Amino acid sequence: MTGARQLDDFLDSQKKASYKSHKKLARIAREAYPIGVPALIMKSSTDRLGASAGYSFHLGTPDDLLRRIASWILTKSENDHKVVNKLVSTLWKRHGREDVALAALLLANVDHHALGTDPWKILASCINSIEPAEALLLSIEELSRAGHPTPDNNMLRQWYYGRLVESHLALLCVHVAISKGEEIDEGVFRLLSTINVPLGDSLLGRIRDKMSSAIE
Repeated sequence: MTGARQLDDFLDSQKKASYKSHKKLARIAREAYPIGVPALIMKSSTDRLGASAGYSFHLGTPDDLLRRIASWILTKSENDHKVVNKLVSTLWKRHGREDVALAALLLANVDHHALGTDPWKILASCINSIEPAEALLLSIEELSRAGHPTPDNNMLRQWYYGRLVESHLALLCVHVAISKGEEIDEGVFRLLSTINVPLGDSLLGRIRDKMSSAIE
């Protein structure tokens, strides 16, 4: 039996009451992550990778299986705004690598237009005071891939003057926007080029330095 089939069977066996509880859905997701991962052969190395990246765990669940879990949650919860948003917040707090990836998929694919919600505001409210750049970039790229527009200038400025982690979120949003060929307001660009980044964070450092060089 393939990993995808095993996962589908596990998800289909869940009780209907689970669909309306973000806590139960979080538990089901945690149980589902290892399904289809070949004997967790890489578990010791993925755990080390998770610890070094600031995650509570890293099981090595493939992207296609995470997308199946996200699709199941969105379908069964019927895009329930309250349940999905609470689940996204719960996943970020638990902070496994798979949790962060699943939260990004859910946030990117729930119907925000119909619900009148802003995925960027939800993301900013969920992230912890310290986050690995990879976790932020993962969410930004997923939101961008789903067609959500780049945060506007007011929001980017607000993040710059907010928590340090929010300034990093703004920096990475602009980085992704530039990679897509989008025009960035010069004032915002100059502002974000002065952001403080943690010592040793090569990704954030490279992006900021590249922006600073572009101004010179």
